Amino acid sequence: MVAGGGNNDADVAAPVVPPPLHDEEEDDDVFVMEESFDDEDFDSDDEGAAASQVQGGLTSVAATTSVPLSTASSSGSGKFGVGRVGDVLLAATLLAVSYGLVWTSAHVFSTSPYAALTISTSLSVLPWYAAQSLTRMVVGYVVSLLFSVGYAYTAYRVPLAAQALMLVIDVLQSIPLLSFLPAVVLGLIALFPGTRIGVELAAVLLLFTSMAWNMVLGFYQSLCGIPRDLVDVATVLKMSSWKRFWVLEAPAGVIGLVWNSIMSVAGGWFFLISIESFTLGNRDFRLPGLGSFLAVAAEAGDYGAIGAGLAVVIALVVAAAAAAAAAVTSSAAAAAPPPPATALASAAPSGGGGAPAAAAAAMPPPPSSGGGGLRLPPVVGTVANWLVRAGFVATVAAASVAGAVSLAALPLATWGTLLVGAVLTFARVLAALALSLAWTVPVGVAIGRDPALAARVQPLVQIAASVPATALFPFLLVGLARVGGGLGVASIVLMLLGTMWYVLFNVIAGAQAIPGELFEVDAVYGKDAGGLQRRLKRWRTLIMPGIFPYLMTGVVTAVGGAWNASIVSEYVVFRGGVMSTRGLGASISAAAASGEYGVLLGGTALMAAMVLATNRLVWAPLIQLANDKYKL
Repeated sequence: MVAGGGNNDADVAAPVVPPPLHDEEEDDDVFVMEESFDDEDFDSDDEGAAASQVQGGLTSVAATTSVPLSTASSSGSGKFGVGRVGDVLLAATLLAVSYGLVWTSAHVFSTSPYAALTISTSLSVLPWYAAQSLTRMVVGYVVSLLFSVGYAYTAYRVPLAAQALMLVIDVLQSIPLLSFLPAVVLGLIALFPGTRIGVELAAVLLLFTSMAWNMVLGFYQSLCGIPRDLVDVATVLKMSSWKRFWVLEAPAGVIGLVWNSIMSVAGGWFFLISIESFTLGNRDFRLPGLGSFLAVAAEAGDYGAIGAGLAVVIALVVAAAAAAAAAVTSSAAAAAPPPPATALASAAPSGGGGAPAAAAAAMPPPPSSGGGGLRLPPVVGTVANWLVRAGFVATVAAASVAGAVSLAALPLATWGTLLVGAVLTFARVLAALALSLAWTVPVGVAIGRDPALAARVQPLVQIAASVPATALFPFLLVGLARVGGGLGVASIVLMLLGTMWYVLFNVIAGAQAIPGELFEVDAVYGKDAGGLQRRLKRWRTLIMPGIFPYLMTGVVTAVGGAWNASIVSEYVVFRGGVMSTRGLGASISAAAASGEYGVLLGGTALMAAMVLATNRLVWAPLIQLANDKYKL
């Protein structure tokens, strides 16, 4: 007995990306609606029937995307890249990007002038600091939202571009945030010397990198999850791309995008302290804001200021959660289509039975085409395409070779430190994952199977997930100092606090997706078993298979987040000193703080390689199993 459905949607790592629904290859058993409708015979009654079908289909899609982390089922799945060639290209691109970031920081912008700002911990500055942090978060989110919609939609609508676009996302989300910091900050300071503009733009851009990837993958997965028959109906109705987006694709993806936005903003708050209080060697690039306020308060051991700053953060999070809840409610209403006569029928050609003009008028106008432009011969496009590919491959090859040379120049002792640190960090990631699974699976199933409990608990969980765990770190360190346990234990707890919500949200989603009829059947066939035996069998045959696709999504996201969280959990500035524990995250943080660019490159490349290798060897097969076997 198998239940559940869904596919992967990762915030930090997504090893399996299903192909767009417009792929040229179709399954033999797919019902192609063009064969069932002739344009000449498609009268208003057929149009209304098709719209009715789309209405029900969109309601179904909205239901599947009304849970955290878009989990709508896709029409297919496939490994990213083209076999070993794709893996080699991915690894080379990863090394090239890492080398480009570090080399740029070390050689191009290393002497960019900037006057450090003084950060106050007076409570009187909190409102002003909160306003500045909130402004950066809002701007970063808006940029992330616009980028995510455009990027994901392009990948969905242009099958030839999907692999390349998803390759870029796979590379960028594997690079730890702290590796972006030096190049981005120093580069923008060089563009705007002597002013705060460069650092402000860098903060927004870094917030973008902490939020955008999850939103891109979430919206892309939602689009890929649109049922094939609804796409066929839109084709039969001869809808333009503009109308199809607003009538079919946007309603199918908006709720999942909102939920992914909640988790992405939570990730932005998590890294806000690192972004607003960045230092490189003896240079200080701090910006006034809640992140730098909490960082300076932690350095001074000012628990009153830490508590006040944390209270302001929680207040902002609660307000944002309330706004997000309102957005989810309005999105759910918007995603439910209008009555059949005005659903997709309203977007049909005017000769097909007189579609209501009001529905068409409510739709945003299509962009102007600008008239007939110059049409180039097809050979020009082909040549340009190959030139772009050749240039990309040549650039990646040159940068990856230079990066490999730089890595080879590192002493063996440094590599030994990095490798041992990678093993220790990997052990902490696994420990945090095990602790997450131990409580999120039973609690998530209990919440998901009880609608009344879910209505009460889910808003609280969303608020708790949005509170940056890094703000709680000083209190955690003090508590561990009193009861015993060093930073090695504290880093596991911080990883747990920052990543367990991804697993919990997805388990709740999986439990909610299991049809109630299956539990009724289970009750009938399992009535002869004893209490404990019956519950264990239900978990083995119904609940675990039902939540498995969602659980894999949460696990992949949580593990990627834990790797990224290691850079702030294994190296902490506290009470005027530095507390660190042996690990790869600590090595990256220390290298960024001291300006050791070679070590920074080695640590970045090693962490990204471990994330990608784990994705390919462990999570990709499990997610493939979830997509192929454990779905309705």
